[in-house]
Amino acid sequence: MHLDLTNRVVVVTGAGRGIGRTIAARFAADGARVAALDLAFDAEAAPEAGPAGTGPAVDQVVCDVVDPGSVQRAVEAVVERHGTIDVLVNNAGINVEGQVADLSWDGWRRCMDVNAGGVFLVSRAVAEVMKGAGRGRILNAASFAAIVPSVGSAAYAASKAAVVQFTRVLASELGPWGITVNAYAPGMVPTAMNGFAEMEPAAQDRLLDTLSLRRWESPDDVADLLLFLASDAASYITGTLIDVSGGKFATQVPSRAYDAAAAAEARRSAP
Repeated sequence: MHLDLTNRVVVVTGAGRGIGRTIAARFAADGARVAALDLAFDAEAAPEAGPAGTGPAVDQVVCDVVDPGSVQRAVEAVVERHGTIDVLVNNAGINVEGQVADLSWDGWRRCMDVNAGGVFLVSRAVAEVMKGAGRGRILNAASFAAIVPSVGSAAYAASKAAVVQFTRVLASELGPWGITVNAYAPGMVPTAMNGFAEMEPAAQDRLLDTLSLRRWESPDDVADLLLFLASDAASYITGTLIDVSGGKFATQVPSRAYDAAAAAEARRSAP
């Protein structure tokens, strides 16, 4: 299947670093015109224009997704330069950890404002542009935490669950204009925010044992899904949450399959 995104105008929020940076670069490498939105950019963390800096340039637009004025100015700047917006990836997000008894009101508010409020503000602004064009794709970052939350993740999980329900409502509201809206749920991508890759080996093993595909997720695994959802091949997919977590808790103890496979291999290799 050939996913032709040539000259599609793609906005990616939170694209100055981490997963967002990879998403922006992958769309650019596929021929899209990409506007990377973030609070700030630096030379080392800015999105490359495709592998090794090849491909179309990635615009950098400073934007605070919790500030309605900043969002509107950023969207207007993208439209002024490119004429429209075909795809929006609401990637920007933060994590606020702590059990409910220990959570501050400011921490809870900040998490909800960025993760859910930012999706609302940017989607609302971009949807008006897409309505005028009669087409569009909005892709919202949820999380596996919206499916199965963890102790100490009340603020984060609640904010991501809000994104899922917002996605479903917006999909129906924008259907008459041919605009699809979907959410996606990454699992365990090592980032500076979660520190998975820096954990002790035993702690890493406990997390990896929850996966049907027992490896850390990469930002490219997420980008592969988004490129498909942004393409014409996904024109009849809307209002859904797509799990891209490597089969996390697809069964109660996925690691049992790896134990069984290792035992079978040992038997085959035995003299």
